[in-house]
Amino acid sequence: MKSALLRQIILLAAAALVPAIGEMIYFRDRVSWHSAIPASELVTVEQARAWGDGAMWVDARPDEDFARDHVPGAILLNEDRWNELLPQFLTAWSPEKKVIVYCSAQSCNAAREVAKRLRDEAQLKNVFVLEGGWEEWLKKK
Repeated sequence: MKSALLRQIILLAAAALVPAIGEMIYFRDRVSWHSAIPASELVTVEQARAWGDGAMWVDARPDEDFARDHVPGAILLNEDRWNELLPQFLTAWSPEKKVIVYCSAQSCNAAREVAKRLRDEAQLKNVFVLEGGWEEWLKKK
């Protein structure tokens, strides 16, 4: 009886391990805790504040979070409403400004994705992700 139960446990563990290994291999470059943001594209709150009027803040969080509170002067541009919000962003954008994108926290992927789309699709230079996101901004407020 005990050996049959042990055999079933081992079989069940092995059955769960196979898809987990497959998923790990397939998503190896897309794991949320593995930051794909090069250090040259990250900016601290202090650095961003030092840019002053030479910076443009972009909030990549959901609409409700933006409505509740955001960095003063920030523009909402998130993945959910990208096509609708991008023209508004581009109207406010100017080439000499550095763009700082943030989301809720360092572990949030939204800022990374919005920054990537601004670089790739809108062909913008000087796009940075705020290290630590909104949580870090609040700490340093």
